[in-house]
Amino acid sequence: MSANLAALIWEATLQTLYMVAVSGVIGTAIGLPLGVFLATSKRGELMSSPLANRVLGLVVNAMRSVPFIILVVAIIPFTRLIAGTSIGTTAAIVPLTLAAAPFIARIVETAIRDVDGGLIEAARAMGATPGQIIRKVLVPEALPGIVLGLTLAMVSLIGYSAMVGAVGGEGLGDLGVGGALGDLHPERRVAARAAADAGVGALFLF
Repeated sequence: MSANLAALIWEATLQTLYMVAVSGVIGTAIGLPLGVFLATSKRGELMSSPLANRVLGLVVNAMRSVPFIILVVAIIPFTRLIAGTSIGTTAAIVPLTLAAAPFIARIVETAIRDVDGGLIEAARAMGATPGQIIRKVLVPEALPGIVLGLTLAMVSLIGYSAMVGAVGGEGLGDLGVGGALGDLHPERRVAARAAADAGVGALFLF
């Protein structure tokens, strides 16, 4: 392995770690409270709000059902609005976060719903408020499942980062595609990204 290739791999690895770490933290910050709300807001539950639960549930399911590569292209205008560009590691964080947040929300919801209902009733009997039950009973009891789910989410984000890297997001995916094509020039990758955007965008016309 040449020194130049080793340097490229090291740089791409750091870019991938940056994308995964930042999107993972932001996705968790969004997905954790969202998952807690989804797990406690059905009719008759601690934070009963059936309509909001139904609407948020539909949004989460819709986001999870969109193939990631389609999501990346579909939200290019939103990515440009947030990051100022649709190409590069910082821009890649936007679709990665939007993919991670609903996934994490469902993981948290499932982990909390697995908590024994008897613990909730016992806490209620002792006069605990809904907020106290969530903070001191539900989240601590569900923590092992949440941590396991977050680990799976981080692994998924690594795979997603390779896909977004292949369409201009940089990182290991970008390096892999560039190496496979024998082309490591940024100008060619930008042209390939534009061609990919046009091709996938055309799918929405039919």
